[in-house]
Amino acid sequence: MRLDWRALLGIAISALLLWWVLRGVDVGEVWAGIRGMHLGWFSAAMVVTTAGFGIRAVRWKVLLTPLKPDTTFRSRFAAVSIGFMGNNLLPARAGEFARVYALSKMERVTVSGTLGSLVVERFLDGVMILTLLAVALFSPGFPSEVSVGGRPVGDAVGGASLLLLGVMLPVVLILVWPHAVIRLARALISRIDAKRGEAVVKALEAFVGGLKALRDPRLLVPALFWSLVFWLWHSWAFWLGFKAFGIEVDFVAALFLNAVLAFFVAVPSSPGFFGTFHAGAVVGLTVYGVPEDQILSFAFGQHLGGFIPVTLIGLWYSWRLGLSLKQVRESEEVVEEVVDEEDAVEKSLEQMRLGSGRGSPSGEGLGGGRIS
Repeated sequence: MRLDWRALLGIAISALLLWWVLRGVDVGEVWAGIRGMHLGWFSAAMVVTTAGFGIRAVRWKVLLTPLKPDTTFRSRFAAVSIGFMGNNLLPARAGEFARVYALSKMERVTVSGTLGSLVVERFLDGVMILTLLAVALFSPGFPSEVSVGGRPVGDAVGGASLLLLGVMLPVVLILVWPHAVIRLARALISRIDAKRGEAVVKALEAFVGGLKALRDPRLLVPALFWSLVFWLWHSWAFWLGFKAFGIEVDFVAALFLNAVLAFFVAVPSSPGFFGTFHAGAVVGLTVYGVPEDQILSFAFGQHLGGFIPVTLIGLWYSWRLGLSLKQVRESEEVVEEVVDEEDAVEKSLEQMRLGSGRGSPSGEGLGGGRIS
């Protein structure tokens, strides 16, 4: 497998973080903690974690409604599983494009619009991460006096939250003033690099298509509801994992850890989020005074408990669809080609509409986003 600079950077960061979490730790104690885990609680944590991908598939239906309101749960769940399998086994987060690629083989949806729906999904996740942090930070039992890296944990979390808000701000601007942002992007970037400017504009137009779900209260409310359900459900999986490894903290600690891990796994890493997940667990649970060897037993056990089931499910669905790992790895290039084709079709239709002076024809039945 050819590794580009993004993959090499991710592997280097994962190796560095794994070294950091394991330095000065008795690996024998960590292994003893894994061997001594409560199998009942751990099995429950695995089941809840895996079922969370089903909740993702339910939420995705809401976000895909502007494109195709009747996508099936099976198609969405299969695509979600293939996507996370790709993230777990392939570098540079190939699973994000594999998820779009897989869905387009099962449903008649435009690829650009489906990509836009994933941007909306990340935006909603950002909203929930900030919500979980707020609940944890303002809960009576939160140990705000604890320091992380020599600074109060509240300061560290506040800085990370500001960074997340900065990332979310462009989405808010596109949501409020979509056409103005697109025109501004075209004017600014095209002066620097016309070819790259056109690519950015096409990406923004895809995002605007996906943002339709956020501009409709009938879709926004259920999207927020299912986002909240997912993140609470995922936090419950962590709380069950705490029970499995004898970590005596409350559910608010699970909310806090869930939010902290969301920041860490966003950092470039090797396939499967090795290192970033474990470092996030150390930071999130050290705040609550949990011994580091116990944290690492939980981190390695919980990580593999979530990694293995969805990877196997994703591989099974890939086999059912006739997708090889090579095709999954190359899905980014395929998706980009299809987006270009869709853009050309849209421009042709626009020219036809301007020439005929008639209203917009229905796109139903064109199948422009279907990958065969």
